[in-house]
Amino acid sequence: MSVEMRLALQEERASDLADRVRRLLGPFSGTEAALDSGCGAGALALALAPHVGEVVGADTRADYLEAARALAPANVRFVEGDATALPFGYGTFDIACSLRVLHHVRRPELAVSELARVTRLGGRVFIVDQLGSIDPLRSIELDRFARLRDETHQRLLPDGDVRGYLDANDLVLITSEVTRERVDLEQRLELAGVSEEERVRVRGLAPAAVYEIEVGWYVARKPGPRS
Repeated sequence: MSVEMRLALQEERASDLADRVRRLLGPFSGTEAALDSGCGAGALALALAPHVGEVVGADTRADYLEAARALAPANVRFVEGDATALPFGYGTFDIACSLRVLHHVRRPELAVSELARVTRLGGRVFIVDQLGSIDPLRSIELDRFARLRDETHQRLLPDGDVRGYLDANDLVLITSEVTRERVDLEQRLELAGVSEEERVRVRGLAPAAVYEIEVGWYVARKPGPRS
């Protein structure tokens, strides 16, 4: 996804994201150290910034990081880092998060285990991602369509898979919700700068010109007292 498309979607979703961060993760002490893993252009880092002491965003794309730094307030910094091998020590953060990252990662279980590793005892893990279907054939169709729109797409995870990754890392789910989001296909294709030839292919697989996706929001706690 281009930087321009990333920033456009980020602006479109900013108000809703800020509201959900405040509701799902609050109340805050104001001193927390937070991580936005796979930060892109910094959407989640910017939503967290007013509530915590410091936010660190990590991503592998230099162009995303450059765009994020241009928007960052004083308590937010961005570094190069892979979501599946984060450059931070055990228990570095009070809150470790990823926003719409797992479906871009070849091994999403590693991304979740890294979030758990860098979270302090008693800290929280916050994961947001578009969800896949429990029907394997439907899931294949969804992934094929998503890959045409974005070549970095790997696989949409069903709700049960995300919960399983949390459980596998001994994270205790505190709250979760699934929301529906309307997608205007032509708007997304325009933002992505997709050629007319590719648009014809994408339209042929799209469920509708305007369709809905499901997004899962998960807050889990790492057991143990805060250090």
